[in-house]
Parts: sequence; C-alpha cells; structure tokens
Amino acid sequence: MRFPRRYFLRLAAGGAILPALSGIARAEASPTRPITMIVPFAAGGPADVFARIIADRMQRSLGQSVVIENVAGASGSLGVGRVARATPDGYTLLIGPGLSTNVINPAIYNLDYNTVTDFEPVALLCFVPNMLVSRQDVPADDLKGLVAWLKADPDKALQGTSGVGSLGHLAGIIFQKATGTSYQFIPYRGLGPAMQDLVAGRVDLMIDVPINSLPYVRDGKLKAYAILGEQRVTIAPEVPTADEAGVPGVHLQNWYSIYAPKGTPKDVVARLNAACVETLADQALRDRLAGFGFVLPAREQQSPEALGALQQAETAKWTPIIKAADIKPG
Repeated sequence: MRFPRRYFLRLAAGGAILPALSGIARAEASPTRPITMIVPFAAGGPADVFARIIADRMQRSLGQSVVIENVAGASGSLGVGRVARATPDGYTLLIGPGLSTNVINPAIYNLDYNTVTDFEPVALLCFVPNMLVSRQDVPADDLKGLVAWLKADPDKALQGTSGVGSLGHLAGIIFQKATGTSYQFIPYRGLGPAMQDLVAGRVDLMIDVPINSLPYVRDGKLKAYAILGEQRVTIAPEVPTADEAGVPGVHLQNWYSIYAPKGTPKDVVARLNAACVETLADQALRDRLAGFGFVLPAREQQSPEALGALQQAETAKWTPIIKAADIKPG
C-alpha cells in the first residue's frame, strides 16, 4: 500500500537506519531502563491488542522491557496529552491510531497540545482499512447495486456509527460525496451497540474494520460490499476494494504509529525507528498482524520523515471535510 511519492522524503535525507555498531557500542546506545508506550484507548480494544503485539517484539530489538499503559478518555486525547507533556528522553511514547488522535481530534476538539509541534514522529506501523457492510436483507448484492438502492430512496437509509466524528462517520460522508447519495447517521456509544443494531436490522449500513464485521458476514447475517482501502485485505480476499467495485477514490483507512514528545534527541528517535523497522520485518509478526486485517507499510514508509509527511497529507485532506460537515464534539 503506497501513498504518492511526493508525500515521502528520501530516506537518505533522514538517515532512518543506524549504521552498523559493535556489540559494545550498541549496548551503550541501547535504553537503560524500561520504555512505556501509552495507548490512548481502553485495554482489550484493537489499539491495545496491536500495541501489545508490537511492544512484545520491539523489546527484543531494544534490549529492554516495553510496558503498555492504557490512558483512555476524551476520544484518545487524554493519553495523547500525557505523552505531549512527558520528558523527551525516549522512555515515554505514544502508540495508536494516528489518524484518529493526531489528525481528526485536532479538527474537532480544543486540545491543550498541538499534535504537530509537540511530537516527534518515530515510525508508521500499519494501515487499517475499513469495510462497508449492510444488514442482510438490503436489496443489493454489490456496491453499484447498493448505490442504486440508496439513490432510489434518498435520506431513508441509516448508517450506524460509533459516534460523531468517528472514522465510520467520516467514511460515510466521503462515500455520500463520491456516490451522490444521501442518508442519515445514527451515532452510538461505541461500535458494539451499533453492530448489534445492524445485525438486528434496526440500521442499514456500517463502516468498520473487517475483523469486527467478518464473523457476521461469514454467518450470513451481514453483506460485505467493499474494502475502503487501496488493496484487498488478507482476512477477506473475496471482498473487492471500492475502486474495483466501481466507486473509485473512496478510501478510509486508519494508520497506527509511534510518536515521541517534541525535543526527543534525534539519535534516540533513530534507535527507536530502527527497532520498529526490525520489528516490522519479522515474518511471524507480519503474518499475525495480517490475520487481524492490518496492512503493513512499504519499507520507505516506515521512516520518521514519512510519518510526518503522511500526517501532513492526511491533515490537509480531512480537516476541510470535518469543518465543512460542521462536526462538533459529541
């Protein structure tokens, strides 16, 4: 999965990987105490599960324990703020869905930190495409048929979301613009209640990560129409992308990343990035993440510079959409 080349700086400019070091020099450069990674969402959720998989492998590269701490609340902004105010020494890091916390939240909430100037990008870790699904008895078997059904009865259909300003909500706005359709959004207090009402037929549509919806699709309780990403996902190879299904350009994929507080020394950021790169090259880890529906970035997308460029590009894309939709905190 690749973004246009203009979004990424050449690796030579950033020096993303450390030169070869002797065993003694490497030991001296390694962290000398455990590292804490802040997950800005509750334990047990997708962000937490992902972070623990990454942390378990990264500590082998770093030679120190990597401890996950969940700091949930305010759509992730509490945990992010904790990292923004942490000592910039590389021992407190932010790991989680960067699109949600570092792009969408600043466009919706009045934060007491700046997601650009108060952080140092460390590494882009993966992409998480969303999938468009419907209740089983919607009279459409493919994406073009779904669009035709929505156009036939404008403003009648209901899309369940996990809340105002959530990824599903934003994806629905993009989908409506791309297809010339119009329907209503029903916000819930989380994905669980929204999914329950979709399966029960009380709402018509949802846009969510594949791993949540696929069990219901496989059991014949929901229909899957498209992956809203640039490529199909390993866990649902039979589901086409929106581009393939005839509605090009409808992409909404979160991305997971690691940030450090602003002012973290460049050599520390480089060591952390090198550990991330080594972690993402581990085939066992790659296979495990693919089983959750995650898509790993190409090597050139894993540098701090590439993550900074991605955040800038995504901010330019989503901020005008959020402002135009007049999305306010729920």
